[in-house]
Amino acid sequence: MASRTINIWICDARQGSPTLSPFALTIGPDELPTVGLAILRAGLATSKDDPALARKGCFGVFGKRKEWNSPIYAGDRLELYSPLLIDPKAVRRKKANQNQDAKFQAAAAKRKARRL
Repeated sequence: MASRTINIWICDARQGSPTLSPFALTIGPDELPTVGLAILRAGLATSKDDPALARKGCFGVFGKRKEWNSPIYAGDRLELYSPLLIDPKAVRRKKANQNQDAKFQAAAAKRKARRL
C-alpha cells in the first residue's frame, strides 16, 4: 500500500500573533496519523521531549488539549499555544477577594449610616 497524505492546518501562536498555514502530512503505510507525528513532520519539534513542547498543554486540536499520541484527521487545525502570562486561578481568586471586600465595605457603610 502506498503512502497517503492528510491535509491539516497548523496554527502557531507561540510568538506574537498566530499564524495559520496549511500542511500536508504524508503518512507511510504502517503509520498512524497522530498529533506528535504531525508536529515532527512539520519541523516544529525534534522529539517528544523537545524543550519547545516540554510544558503540559502547549498544543491541541480545535482548542482542545491533546496528548502526543492522539489521532489527527484530515481538516483538523493543530494549534501550538503560547505560555500563560497570568495564572487563571490567581485572577479568579483576586476577583473573588475584591467582591468580598466590596461586600464588607457596603455593610460597614450601612452600619455607619444607621448610627448617624
